[in-house]
Formats: sequence, C-alpha cells, structure tokens
Amino acid sequence: MFSLQNKTAVITGAGSGIGRAVAELFAQQGATVFILELNATAAESALAHIQEKGGKAFAVPCNVTDQAQVKDVISKIVAQAGRVDILVNSAGISHIGRLDNTSEADFEKVFQVNVKGAYNTMQAAVAQMQQQRGGVILNLASIAASVGLSDRFAYSMSKGAVFSMTLSVAKDYLKDNIRCNCISPARVHTPFVDNFLKTNYPGKESEMFEKLSKTQPIGRMGRPDEIAALALYLCSDEASFITGTDYPIDGGFIRLNG
Repeated sequence: MFSLQNKTAVITGAGSGIGRAVAELFAQQGATVFILELNATAAESALAHIQEKGGKAFAVPCNVTDQAQVKDVISKIVAQAGRVDILVNSAGISHIGRLDNTSEADFEKVFQVNVKGAYNTMQAAVAQMQQQRGGVILNLASIAASVGLSDRFAYSMSKGAVFSMTLSVAKDYLKDNIRCNCISPARVHTPFVDNFLKTNYPGKESEMFEKLSKTQPIGRMGRPDEIAALALYLCSDEASFITGTDYPIDGGFIRLNG
C-alpha cells in the first residue's frame, strides 16, 4: 500500500521542515522527487539525505513567487521526467501581527509566498496534468484557515486563501481526473519554531517550547514525519476517492480546545 513507484512528485519548500519530511517519505515510497527550494544549501542537504537512503531525487532552485521561473522549472521537469503526477505545496512563511500592526510590506510578502506561490505552481502543474489526464495536488494550509488565532492576521489570510483555492481547483478539474486536497496542521516542531523561540524568547526557549506544546490538547507539537504520513496517503492511489477536502492534523486543537 501507498506505493509511489513510477510517479513524479514536485515538492516546494522541500529543503526543511514539513516539505523535507514529505520529500524523504515520498522518495522512500518510490517516487522520483523534485525538490523545489529557494535555499540552495537546504535543498542540497535534503537531496543528499534522500540519495543516501537510495531514493531518487533532484534539487531545483526555484522562487515560487516568480511565475515565469515556476513555469520554466515545471517545463524542464516534464522534459526530464515526462510527467508530473504529484504536486505538494509546502513552501511558506509565517508572520506575527494583528491587523493594526501588520505593515503593507509584510502583508504583501506573506501573500506573495503563501498565496501567489501556490497559485503559480498549481497553474503550471495543472496544465501538464490536464494533458496527461490525471494528477494529485496537495496544499499545506493551516488550522489558521478555520479558527481565530491571536497575532496571525496575515498568516491566517494566506492560509484561508490556500484552503479556498484548494476547493476551487478540486471542483474545476474533476473531469480531468485531477484531485486537490489540503492539510491543516496545528503547531509542528520544525526549525522555524526553534528559530522563533531563540529570537523572541532568548534564555527562555525551553519554557516557551513547553507552553506552546501544551496549546494542543494532545499535549505536544506535531512532528514533520506525522504530517508527511498523511500527505503520503492523500497523494497515493489509495486516496483516489478523496478530493476537495481539508484534513486537520492538530492534536485536537480545532475540536477539543475550550
């Protein structure tokens, strides 16, 4: 079950965190993985790890906010691999702030990466998936798309857009045999969390880590490999009856808080 043999998977933001965990698991399950990553060092690190485990992968420098570059990258992947079976949009940035203290520049930056980036990659991939009569798109949304989170105005805006775009794409390409779903994680322990704590709570990292962990009813943060496992299912043939759906993976955050 959950084999990705003979499938080509394009994963954005696959140099670290959730994206890297997805790339590693997909390669383990037999996919040829294309790591789309802005950070060349992170991309090469992920690539080396996959290859050490016997997986097949390629690192491709890509700025997802640049539409022309994204189209060129996808075209080159198709020329090399022949098709794009799976697209996972994991590239994204966070932002802390309310409406009144979110600058226009910060709002625009979050929009460009989280919203336009997903739009660019989906548009490029869908054109190929239509030609090959099938494919799977998985977007990384967030619980922020479904619940109110303090000090996450711009981030919530972007993930709400990702959620809505997922539904639109799922609806519009049913006849092309293209499935589109999204995952909504709660807080996941990634390098971003560690850097956030180091920057904002120097000397109190352990204390704040524990506090943030307990915001999930289950009592801890998620792990990238747990998100990757759900991604694998949704991108596999075993999930062929699933489209237009958001999957919270949140330690009970949405339903059990309060």
